[in-house]
Amino acid sequence: MVGVMAAGLSAALAVPAAADPQDDKARIDRALAQASSDLEGASGRARQAATDYATSLAALPVAQSALAEAQGSVIAAQAAVRQAEREAATAREAQAAAEAVHAVAAGQVDRARADAGRYAAATYKGSGFLLLGSIIESGSPTEFAVRLGYLEQVAESHQHTLSRLRAAKAGARDALSLAGAAGKRAADAADAARRALDRSRAAAADAERAAAHVTTLVNQREAALASANTERAAIAAHYEELKAESARIEARLRAAAGRSRGGGVIAPGSRLLTPAHGWKTSDFGMRFHPLFRIWRLHTGMDIGAGTGTAIVAAADGEVVLAGWSGGYGNYTCVGHGTYQGRALATCYAHQSRILVSEGQQVRRGQLIGRVGSTGASTGAHLHFEVRLSGTPVDPAPWLPACVC
Repeated sequence: MVGVMAAGLSAALAVPAAADPQDDKARIDRALAQASSDLEGASGRARQAATDYATSLAALPVAQSALAEAQGSVIAAQAAVRQAEREAATAREAQAAAEAVHAVAAGQVDRARADAGRYAAATYKGSGFLLLGSIIESGSPTEFAVRLGYLEQVAESHQHTLSRLRAAKAGARDALSLAGAAGKRAADAADAARRALDRSRAAAADAERAAAHVTTLVNQREAALASANTERAAIAAHYEELKAESARIEARLRAAAGRSRGGGVIAPGSRLLTPAHGWKTSDFGMRFHPLFRIWRLHTGMDIGAGTGTAIVAAADGEVVLAGWSGGYGNYTCVGHGTYQGRALATCYAHQSRILVSEGQQVRRGQLIGRVGSTGASTGAHLHFEVRLSGTPVDPAPWLPACVC
């Protein structure tokens, strides 16, 4: 039966931003299955437009989320580039300062080494011993004291020269170590900047791809809407044909109820047998088609199943309709008696084969047909209806909780 995509598309729009790819695929597949189920009997162009619309609308939130994430990655990567560049500049400055300190310390080492060299040379030449001899040979105690004080000053000066040499060497080593560490930090910071730049470029490329995907989906959606506008009149006419067909069936079932010999009084709360093994693909109810802007009643429950799957009677009764019925294709209705004063019937549409005939008595669970895709159908499934006095009602309360 022709229906709408509203339920499937609403579910698709309520997707978490960080959904698993398998979940995304499953959701889009459900939206496409819903679109296919809801467009039975529509033209090929209309079905394609609805499928394109369902695909783009279901995938758009995921694509938009991917775009936002990619754009966020670009911003984060660019911030990392700026931070790394700042760290590299700071490290280079520290290296330059350490190298300047090392240069000063190296100069001090050179000067201290020269002083120490002169002291060593003087000592080697004996000037120190000559000075010591002159002190010993002094004529008076006063002159001796003067010469001894001078000797102490010379020795202290030489000691200071040696100490300064040792300190200068230590300072030079420290400065060289600091310069090396600063140089390593500068190199590491430069590497970090390069890696951050690579991440930024990759994120930018991802963002461009995500943006292009979003643009493609939006364009696809707009194209689908444009195509739908050209099909709206034909789809509306087809919906009206289905309504008329359902009304004819309703009248025939009412007429047949008076002639039927099948069934008795159905007790409240009675349950029907699930008519085919499969999975529910569409519920009963009024729907608004978001693409074609049309309200319609989906008159039954669709159960997906492979072609040729057995269809069984949901309860004891008499076959009151069996044959071709427009958009319903091969169609069978079984009368089961009365429920709260109204004639109860179950109907089975789109069969590949009908295995019973009008007037035949059937038992609950008896094989009455095979699943197919005849009439206004886009794929193999059973369209199952429950009708009271010919009027379609929701089959769900009559069936087990799990239709599977």
